[in-house]
Amino acid sequence: MPTVKKVGPYRFFFYSNEGTEPVHIHVQRERRLAKFWLEPVALARTVGFTAQEMREMERLVRENRDQFVEAWHEYFGR
Repeated sequence: MPTVKKVGPYRFFFYSNEGTEPVHIHVQRERRLAKFWLEPVALARTVGFTAQEMREMERLVRENRDQFVEAWHEYFGR
């Protein structure tokens, strides 16, 4: 599972077997997880994060969206 970026307590990554899904990024903090679609940016699902953390993560996803999309296409070759 390639880690694309770390910001504070958040790790942004994708699983290496998800290349057939639409472009997305997972966010992890300890045992909490969230998944964001990237085209367009939208929350797919979340487990354990507060509303405040979700707003912060969405802001970070939007700010880093181009980097995440580029990493996805580079890794999966599409």
